[in-house]
Amino acid sequence: MNIIMKHNYKFTDKGSGPVIILLHGLMGAMSNFEHTIKNLPKNGYRVILPMLPLYDMPILKTNVKEFAKFINDFTIDMGIEKFSILGNSLGGHIGLILALQYPEKVEKLILSGSSGLYENTLGGGFPKRGDYNYIKKKTEEVFYNPQKATKKLIDEVFEIVNSRDKVLRVLMMAKSAIRHNMKEELKKIIQTTCIIWGQNDKITPPEVGLEFHSEIPRSDLFWIDKCGHAPMIEQPDKFNKILVTWLIKNQDEQYNEN
Repeated sequence: MNIIMKHNYKFTDKGSGPVIILLHGLMGAMSNFEHTIKNLPKNGYRVILPMLPLYDMPILKTNVKEFAKFINDFTIDMGIEKFSILGNSLGGHIGLILALQYPEKVEKLILSGSSGLYENTLGGGFPKRGDYNYIKKKTEEVFYNPQKATKKLIDEVFEIVNSRDKVLRVLMMAKSAIRHNMKEELKKIIQTTCIIWGQNDKITPPEVGLEFHSEIPRSDLFWIDKCGHAPMIEQPDKFNKILVTWLIKNQDEQYNEN
């Protein structure tokens, strides 16, 4: 993956055509979207994946609204006037805020395992953060197939939760996501929205996907069986097929207030 450093941002930028910005989750990384980054440019899209500065933001700015501002500033600095957002977990939550705050910029919204309504998440902390097997078990719970939690991934999570500075920011971000519940605002979302949900998601269970679908007016809901919280990692072929089919179907649709 070719990482670009520009204007104090770290990101990948691949393909040409309508822009789709990918946003990873709280314990996520750019590698989460490895398959999507390869697939979307082949179908005529420019894919940009900024690294969220989860561990670099000042403590007082470690919240979902500040990260939405960070992404908006990123698009301004990059000269991007219109874009769609694909967000997983916390990335979906940031996408929801952006869609509401900048409806003239955000064209489409794609949510997967999005926070914003409910999280069976990290707000309670890590009572056994020094216990590698406990962290291994918690990481495996993200997936339907626990083998998807590779040793590399478990090691990364273990390193994060055992860094006092990093874990403090993770907990602050998780609590911010829980506090910033979007339920009352979802009906105001005007963008066509694609909701892709793992049928076996334990972090944001299936009923959360159903609620997003019932509350967001112009939304479509797609299920992926034998899949947990990160469909783009666990079932990348199914995820990309649903995504590209939906994008093609909705490519000419523009929102018209009249």
